[in-house]
Amino acid sequence: MRVLGIDPGSQATGYGIVERHGQRVVHVAHGTLRPPRGAALAERLAALQAGLARAIATHAPDVAAVERVFAGRSLRSALVLGHARGAALAAAAAAGLPVLEYAPSEIKQAVAGTGAAEKRQVQAMVRRLLDLADAPAVDAADALAAALCHAHRGPLAGLASAFGRRRARAPAPSRLVVRRAR
Repeated sequence: MRVLGIDPGSQATGYGIVERHGQRVVHVAHGTLRPPRGAALAERLAALQAGLARAIATHAPDVAAVERVFAGRSLRSALVLGHARGAALAAAAAAGLPVLEYAPSEIKQAVAGTGAAEKRQVQAMVRRLLDLADAPAVDAADALAAALCHAHRGPLAGLASAFGRRRARAPAPSRLVVRRAR
């Protein structure tokens, strides 16, 4: 199974690709996409989508794992982050990839052992887990962490969401009340 991890951002979007062989996960590629500074939002989003499309075409992943949006410091930055996520989701969907989303704390927990891990801890653990010569840039490390998170969960990722939710109860049958005409 080949997994594309994506850490979306409007200034920098990290991507990382890992491949799972049984219990072993190996590094395939990673990088950071930086759209032109000062360009209009639509141009930056188009550049992100095109860059991710190239990475998908080059490395042929089977699935994409994307970091879920979290409440940012400001409404504007959360909105722009949402746009960047949209470009990432569109690139994956256009390539026919199933997309799974993980909360930042889930990703950190999977690679660092705590959902409150700092960026440097995630970088260090990604480097160690994938046996990389150097720590990847922060955005690429976060994307590789998302890919690792999914690779370790594998086929169980879909099951957790399917069985983790309560099934909706069927409404109680309505009682038929018959009144005799007088």
